[in-house]
Amino acid sequence: MANKGKIAPSQAEANVGEILSRSERFIETYRNLIIIVVAAIIIIVVAILGARQYYFLPKEKEAQEAIFPGENYLMNNQWELALNGDSLGYVGFLGVIDEYGITKTAKLAEAYAGICYYHLGSPEEALTHLNKFNVNDKVISPSITGLIGDCHVDLGDLQEGIKYFNKAASKAGNELLSPIYLKKSATVYIKLADYKKAIEVYNTIKSKYPNSVEANDIDKYIEQAAANIK
Repeated sequence: MANKGKIAPSQAEANVGEILSRSERFIETYRNLIIIVVAAIIIIVVAILGARQYYFLPKEKEAQEAIFPGENYLMNNQWELALNGDSLGYVGFLGVIDEYGITKTAKLAEAYAGICYYHLGSPEEALTHLNKFNVNDKVISPSITGLIGDCHVDLGDLQEGIKYFNKAASKAGNELLSPIYLKKSATVYIKLADYKKAIEVYNTIKSKYPNSVEANDIDKYIEQAAANIK
């Protein structure tokens, strides 16, 4: 009874031998195909590593050098030069996007181009570029999200503007930036005559960011909004 259900050693060995035999026959039959597949995988891996080392990294460095003059123009509010370039060899943010589209720097150039278009009075063009920026961080990302909100407000889509201002405030999550976007959101609610929602947002600034610049005179805005509620 104790041996019931067990396979005799000789049978087990025979089964293992059969399995090994089948594996050998499979390898023998498809030897050339296996070699080709393995070689192809090796070639692909080497190509990817080589492309990164000898193409993408140098391209990224070129893009960083190309965008640098534009960042100086941007800091000095020279929107046209920053966007389209100058006569000194700088290609402009649009040129960086065209020439280095595969790089991370080109993604940053999209954001910069959007900023320039916004300040040049073209919110639609600004949105086209700002929406292509998808880098996540605590400074640039909230600012770009907030600017998308500004574009929507300028285009008359106030509710969409509020959505992006609130999103920017949430992304920032700090006392420096969040109150700025919350106040923008409240300002749009005032335009929509939704004074109760505006007061809610003002109170959020007051309670959550009491040490912010925006909170200094927030009671005045709460009182003004409350006076309009009938």
